[in-house]
Amino acid sequence: MGWVGRLLDASDTLARRLLLNLAGVGYLVVGVHGRPGPTTTQWILALGAFVLALLCHRRPLLNLLLQSALLAVAFPLVDDVMINQVGASWALLELTMRATRPRTFWLAAGLLAAVDLTGLIGDPLRQALAGLLGLAVTVGLPLLIGLVVRTTRELGRQAEERAVAEQRRRESESRAARADERAAIARELHDVIAHHVASMVLRVGVARHVLPDLDPRVGPVFDDVHRTGTAALTDLRRLVAVLRDPDGVRGDAALTAIEPAALPAALGVAVDRARQAGVTVEADVDPVIGTVDAVRGQAVLRLTQEALTNVAKHAGATARARLTVSVVDGAVHWAVSDDGRGAAPAVVPVGGGHGIVGMRERVEVLGGRLEAGPTGDGWRVRTVLPPGGAPDRPARVVPRSRPAAPEPA
Repeated sequence: MGWVGRLLDASDTLARRLLLNLAGVGYLVVGVHGRPGPTTTQWILALGAFVLALLCHRRPLLNLLLQSALLAVAFPLVDDVMINQVGASWALLELTMRATRPRTFWLAAGLLAAVDLTGLIGDPLRQALAGLLGLAVTVGLPLLIGLVVRTTRELGRQAEERAVAEQRRRESESRAARADERAAIARELHDVIAHHVASMVLRVGVARHVLPDLDPRVGPVFDDVHRTGTAALTDLRRLVAVLRDPDGVRGDAALTAIEPAALPAALGVAVDRARQAGVTVEADVDPVIGTVDAVRGQAVLRLTQEALTNVAKHAGATARARLTVSVVDGAVHWAVSDDGRGAAPAVVPVGGGHGIVGMRERVEVLGGRLEAGPTGDGWRVRTVLPPGGAPDRPARVVPRSRPAAPEPA
């Protein structure tokens, strides 16, 4: 930290004391025009104030008491008490900035005012009145500056605490959103896998009964496959039970698995819902999307629902959006963009999730890439889901920011 920073730091008193002492030595050496040089007593009192200021720079209350004592001694012994007066006033300033309880520096201010008043004993009335007015400078000014610094530092500390608390809240909400999205993915995976396993078990059972004259070595194999498949279904239901909320999931079409062949129709329903909310949507959906696996198909549907919901929330009811879904070399290319010209928010269609956080979590699970951010005249979010679901590279997400609109939740 530089000298300027150290001088402004309320906790670093040594730098300020050194500068103050150097200024005091300059005052004694140069003197004041029209006055004689400092006397030996004045030098002794000044050097005592300098040494005490350095030794007690971490103990402001003790420093104030000692500086006030030196000031009380200086009043009857020397004519110019400027050094000791400044030392005591500065000690009050430091104490006001650093005291843990306001009562401490208020009592200290009263003590210093009492010492200053003792210096007025025996003075003419006019001079005594001038001395009383001088208390505003020697006591009131240090107290006022110290209170300003103290209040500013407290406000800064509170602002930092609020910023930290807000950051923790956002991180907590992000973790909760990711956990919820993972739970939704787990439920959907359960629906997809359970459907196929149940179909396999059913077919094995049918084959076992319609083919009674099997080789004795094949029958036990069929029976074992049937038992294994049934046990697998039971285990799936048991493992996913902790992620499923029957009250929340029952009747929720958004958590129902779909067949891959039905994906184009489901995407059409999502587009129609957005259009009913007032958003103009252009859809370019490759019919080949109906041939992808169920897991990626489910992800495409959820991403489409979330992206169109975000358009309605942030771009407004008069926005124009474009949905593009295509399959290239087995990889699913998906994108939703809008022109960002909507003024008023639309009625949000059903199907929203956890915004960018949930979309990123879903894409990362499938090893895809997610990009979201502003374009020249609006907003675009796009992703590529690789055919094998192999990890690709970390998702890159730019938080969506529009005037007077919160982050999608």
